[in-house]
Amino acid sequence: MIYDVIVIGAGPGGYHAALRAAKGGLSTLLVEKRAIGGVCLNEGCVPTKTLLYSAKLYDNILSGEKYGVVAEKVTFDHAAVIRRKNKTVRILTTGVKTALKDAGVVCLTGDASLRKNGDDIEVVVNGAGSAGGAGGAGGTGDSAGAPGGEAYKAKSIIIATGSSSIVPGIKGVKEAYASGFLLTSREVLNIPEIPASLAVIGGGVIGLEMAYYFACAGSKVFVADMLPKIGGPLDDELAEILLGELSKKGITFALSARITEVTENSVIYEQDGERKETFADKVLLSVGRAANTAGLGLDEAGILYDRSGIITNEACETNIKGVYAVGDVNGKVLLAHTAYREADVCVNKILGIDDKVDYANIPSVIYAIPETASTGETEQSAAAKGYEFDAIKLSMRQSGRFIAENEGANGTCKVLVEKGTGRVLGAHMIGNLSSEIIFGASMMIQREMTAADIEKVVFPHPTVGEALREAIIAAL
Repeated sequence: MIYDVIVIGAGPGGYHAALRAAKGGLSTLLVEKRAIGGVCLNEGCVPTKTLLYSAKLYDNILSGEKYGVVAEKVTFDHAAVIRRKNKTVRILTTGVKTALKDAGVVCLTGDASLRKNGDDIEVVVNGAGSAGGAGGAGGTGDSAGAPGGEAYKAKSIIIATGSSSIVPGIKGVKEAYASGFLLTSREVLNIPEIPASLAVIGGGVIGLEMAYYFACAGSKVFVADMLPKIGGPLDDELAEILLGELSKKGITFALSARITEVTENSVIYEQDGERKETFADKVLLSVGRAANTAGLGLDEAGILYDRSGIITNEACETNIKGVYAVGDVNGKVLLAHTAYREADVCVNKILGIDDKVDYANIPSVIYAIPETASTGETEQSAAAKGYEFDAIKLSMRQSGRFIAENEGANGTCKVLVEKGTGRVLGAHMIGNLSSEIIFGASMMIQREMTAADIEKVVFPHPTVGEALREAIIAAL
């Protein structure tokens, strides 16, 4: 059978593309070698947020006296947290499998790669599980199968194989990983006990979120990063505020620190020209992710890629007609919601609908307390692009709801508004509920709304979102 669409990989970009294609009337085959839902549902976005909610709840209970609520003998049951995390994952992955079945997507469990057959590109699946008819099992098998497995053809192919944790060639890392002393973001989500101390290598989103969780749960947490600030591309001012808030949780930081070695019980690093060492019961390695391109047969198929991933344009098309790449594997913006949007775009292209991804307006969030959220241009990127703009900052404490619900806490909303036009170019927020507000700023940017437009929009009161409105209309 020749399918209209074959999707390789069932993470957010893959399963969403398969659903969109099937609902668009296209016969669709989805191949996944491990677990439906990919990293996001099984060992990324959803599991971490489940853990973080428990940590936030515990944190709030312990500080409840600030709000007139006093609880005694409060304990944190990490094992129960893990059980709830596993239940949440099962519920969501079951929902995705059901949706795929209902949409008529054929699902195979196996290791897929591309192979040239004359002028055509085939998808070869090794170790394929029982597919049956539409919506066949998409289990968690990881069998490689025999070489030269069954070949499938399609008019369009969507590659959505995701990414994996980077394991750098630092001295002792492989040995520490083999011994269980060093963990990646996969293993740390199933750690059976809270370690007395945890060293986190990497101060990006994953590293900071896990640092917050374990600090709340009782670990003495140390975070090292080679950059002079935390949060990677996070706005510099927000990063400084977040650093201060996390430090209040007892987390210690070593910035501009180069890791030189991981021993059997410590992390050795260089900072300010000095050799330093921190001891820990466990180490979390979180220095980024790399696109899963190995073993896909990209060279044989003639598909261009580089160190970042498969090279695509704004419509997620590769250099080969009819072949697309969405999600982490294209290396553009490694976020699940980016993959969702890319899936929409490439399926629209297959259906003959012109579409493209606006990569300059992708929101990002760090789900610690306080939350941080950003979208659009930063001051640095806006200046580099030649925009003339005003950067307006407003304290979240001007929001009545923020003060009511965040005793003694600080927060900031920064917006970039273009001079002359009044267009919103970017928004950067730190403070609880930021993750639920930032989409509004993304919509404003997408629609090229101006401060004058937003002044006419009624925001409910009292809400933290009012801070966004007030910051923007301050440019009038």
